[in-house]
Amino acid sequence: GERGAGRPGARPSRRLCSLRRPAARLVLSSRALFAVSPVVATLCWRVEDFVVAQECTRCSSFQMKTISQCSPTGFIEKINCATSKRDEYKSCRSAVMEAHVFWRFVGTMMCVATVFAVLVVCRQRVLDRKALEKVRKQIESI
Repeated sequence: GERGAGRPGARPSRRLCSLRRPAARLVLSSRALFAVSPVVATLCWRVEDFVVAQECTRCSSFQMKTISQCSPTGFIEKINCATSKRDEYKSCRSAVMEAHVFWRFVGTMMCVATVFAVLVVCRQRVLDRKALEKVRKQIESI
């Protein structure tokens, strides 16, 4: 017999293995589909030179719903591909937004550092007071 065949968990694992085969066929067939139609699957700016037609700007609420490239960063730039002469949108990172996020992070870390520095000073004072009290009691007992 197969090891662990008497356990209830052994059979479902065999079913999971059989489910992998159709999934693999689906992946292979989807790859074949993209191989047949590379124009649909490939963005022109990935394979050819392009010119930035419109600088990186924040997406409007309408653009967020209609242009999928807005999703990753919330910013897009309009580009013009040189060879195919197609206009496309490309997700981008705004330098202003990156600077804002950086300074917010620096400010947060400074606040956290200040809070912990105050906690360290307070704890040190408590420990010093306890040590002085202990020394005072030892001197009084002599």
